[in-house]
Amino acid sequence: GAFQKKGHSARVLSSEEAEKLAKDQVLVSEFKQLKLEKEAQKNWDLFYKRNSTNFFKDRHWTTREFQELKACREFADQKLTILEAGCGVGNCLFPLLEEDMNIFAYACDFSPRAVEYVKKNALYSTERCKVFQCDLTKDDLLDNIPADSVDVVTLIFVLSAIHPDKMHLVLRNIYKVLKPGKCILFRDYGLYDHAMLRFKSGSKLGENFYVRQDGTRSYFFTEEFLSQLFKAEGYEQVVNEYVQRETVNRKEDLRVPRVFLQSKFQKP
Repeated sequence: GAFQKKGHSARVLSSEEAEKLAKDQVLVSEFKQLKLEKEAQKNWDLFYKRNSTNFFKDRHWTTREFQELKACREFADQKLTILEAGCGVGNCLFPLLEEDMNIFAYACDFSPRAVEYVKKNALYSTERCKVFQCDLTKDDLLDNIPADSVDVVTLIFVLSAIHPDKMHLVLRNIYKVLKPGKCILFRDYGLYDHAMLRFKSGSKLGENFYVRQDGTRSYFFTEEFLSQLFKAEGYEQVVNEYVQRETVNRKEDLRVPRVFLQSKFQKP
């Protein structure tokens, strides 16, 4: 079972958790940090090679996205253009295209291997989607997508993998292709999520920023940081809140606190 609550207050740590985080102050060396930044694409490529497509479940849970897509239509059968920024192997993309015939999707990913998996999927059709490799921090989206042409952008568990100093570049890039008045739907790791507390010492890159054993990185967002990030690039905040879930494993009597940020920001 699991329960879920939404709100603006961050998760409160237990004294053991607070002590563990307070102790863990040693940062990964600058040399290794530069190496991780340089090898980010290679590390994600290897991640997809190891996990191929079996590791990922189709995200039919994104009914929230479907509701949003219905809500942003002016009439029932309106054709929508969406961009999935950081599409992985298509677990969000294909359920969406199956469920809604009036969508054309642009989808991109940092990993060339992930893009190949998407193109090999039996549901892939160039009439319904355009998929391309892209480093959102430096490759111009305008090379593949017309300016001001996208109705909805999904940015789901993507920004956390990018160095905090470069996150604004992603939002600036997306801004160019989003239609005025339209939104980015955001979901990612929140401060004090269970995953953040499981890092061993020696994994810390900076405040709320860690490296996994496979070299991929993860940032854990506070509501304030995310809000400032988007507003600095000209977006207006519509919704921005923590989603706290407690997943209970009855067999092992484990309670796992999950924390996400679920948000919606609009281009004026």
